[in-house]
Amino acid sequence: METLAIALLGFFVTGYLVLGGADIGTGMLLPYLGRDESERRLVLTSFAPFFLGNEVWLVAAAGLFVGCFPELEGELLSGQFAVVVPLIVGWIVRDMGLWLRGRPATGAMDDGGAGRRGARTRAPLWRAACDGAVVCGSWTVALGWAWLLTALFNGSVTEPASGPAAALTSAAVTTLFLAHGLGFAALRLTGAPFERARRGVGRTGARQSLALTSVLMGAVVVLAGRGLPLYESAADGATLALLVPVVLVTAPLLVAVQAWLWRTFRRRVSHPSYI
Repeated sequence: METLAIALLGFFVTGYLVLGGADIGTGMLLPYLGRDESERRLVLTSFAPFFLGNEVWLVAAAGLFVGCFPELEGELLSGQFAVVVPLIVGWIVRDMGLWLRGRPATGAMDDGGAGRRGARTRAPLWRAACDGAVVCGSWTVALGWAWLLTALFNGSVTEPASGPAAALTSAAVTTLFLAHGLGFAALRLTGAPFERARRGVGRTGARQSLALTSVLMGAVVVLAGRGLPLYESAADGATLALLVPVVLVTAPLLVAVQAWLWRTFRRRVSHPSYI
């Protein structure tokens, strides 16, 4: 049962880094891919239908980790507190930027002519601030994951990674997020943003690039998991016997919903919407 719990944890974390890593990487590249208001909206539209569904994988992984490995969860969160807190703050800031970007225009609908004029005046500044929140939040999340994973590569649960080698490893993982976002953007965008993403991908091609970075994301999870004492810190047999079957039943539903979502929004985006 411990092996099954570990396999499920790896599955959910890999799903999050592959799916969520795509929208994180695209958000990091927003200033490069979108040079004006309409282009930035197009870039955000490319991942807007997916980002909440992608985060469900992280919620599932966190729930499984807390339930099946409670002792290790406590050690990890306390030992990596300086990493986890900025990561969560970056996550909140990024999602706030995405959710609130269109609020001034919406809020002025019932305020009359003066309200609409004021909203039009404030809207560019508000959208710029929200775009900045998306970019800064995405970079913070990527750097936070890179820093955390670097510590786990070395088997360090109770202390954040430090030193030149850790800095280089964190930079490499952060670059992986960027490359993953480029591949996703090259598959989803049209027009000038697509041309910029295509140039970033190079001769590899969008599909091949995204497939390669997805495999590398999975390899990162395996390397990090090898440094964790998962078997030693697993919950008792009764707890695992209760939780693991429930997760096994719900996992196919999560995969099915994700597949439906990607099929529904499989076409390239050609105009801003959703946000």
